[in-house]
Amino acid sequence: MARIKMNPIAEMDGDEMTRVLWRMIKEELICPYVELNTEYYDLGLKNRDETGDRVTLEAAEATRRLKVGVKCATITPDAKRAEEYGLKELWKSPNATIRAALDGTVFRAPILTERIKPYVPGWTRPITIARHAYGDVYKAAEYRVPAAGKAELVFTSDKGETVRLEIARFKGPGVIQGMHNIDASIESFARACFEYSLSAGQDLWFSAKDTISKVYDGEFRDVFERLYRSEYAERFTQKGISYFYTLIDDAVSRVIRSEGGFVWACKNYDGDVMSDLVSTAFGSLGMMTSVLVSPDGCFEYEAAHGTVQRHYYRWLKGEKTSTNPVATIFAWSGALRKRGELDGNGELACFAERLEAACVGAINDGVMTEDLAKLCSDGKVRSVDTAGYMKEVRRRLDLNA
Repeated sequence: MARIKMNPIAEMDGDEMTRVLWRMIKEELICPYVELNTEYYDLGLKNRDETGDRVTLEAAEATRRLKVGVKCATITPDAKRAEEYGLKELWKSPNATIRAALDGTVFRAPILTERIKPYVPGWTRPITIARHAYGDVYKAAEYRVPAAGKAELVFTSDKGETVRLEIARFKGPGVIQGMHNIDASIESFARACFEYSLSAGQDLWFSAKDTISKVYDGEFRDVFERLYRSEYAERFTQKGISYFYTLIDDAVSRVIRSEGGFVWACKNYDGDVMSDLVSTAFGSLGMMTSVLVSPDGCFEYEAAHGTVQRHYYRWLKGEKTSTNPVATIFAWSGALRKRGELDGNGELACFAERLEAACVGAINDGVMTEDLAKLCSDGKVRSVDTAGYMKEVRRRLDLNA
């Protein structure tokens, strides 16, 4: 059978066990069926260090130019990692760099199967986390206060006008962190959330903490409310869906009592935490899709989990691992589907659907990696290593070719 042709996408390789999975997925599940066409960027930590992290910016630019990118999980180094890899400096999160470059919003949703039941019994429909992808703690300035003194927040306009606000008077050592955000990014985030909810036909919730952060979080609240009233209220009504704002602590209690089936918009750090909570409560962080959507129509797909360091060290010793590749497979399928949709390439989009169906079908039939097998209590389960699961998915692809 002839392989499917495609236009290029930006491919961003990563680190550790997910880098191993990356190669296996391409060789076993994609290249036998698709003439894979990518611009390759090595975002492995060693290459980021050697290029002074220039490669990350180049990958972001390629994603903007090609409109579609797919990214492997990468290491955000701490001091221990810096020593392990002999790094020149502690490079920032590649995800944060790419998100800032594209000014995108991250949408994360669980991959549902019949065999893996949510820890919250009432959740019968997926919950999509919409995470703002700019600013907050991810672009914060930090300072270790060495001794007693006064800390101030200072803003100097381009006209030379200066505003000073006292943060705290330190009686001894402490720490300071300064965060920021910009109206244009907040508005892009809000629009992305409204548009996504309309396309999905799902209610939109937005949560923050404006009772405490009256100016910072209040700005997010006001932008969402202004856009909703001026541009989206009528469209939401016609679609039969709704929007509302609530405090994040109230949102958490509402989410737990809900049946799911809505989009939950969160600020950057809140979305980071809540996407892990939602994915774990649905069963596994390894069963979560993640796509970065920019205001100008660019899409970058990735797995929501990390590099699976523990399994990588075992793999280096020659041991077999039962690492769950589903989220990484879905990153590839999401990128291939979007490439097909943008280009009118129905064959490619159809292949992406078949690949996802083969992944879920194997799990529903009881063939899964060890992490999922531990979550499955109904019926017979066959726990397999990563290669075994890949072969099962490949068998289903060939059956439905």
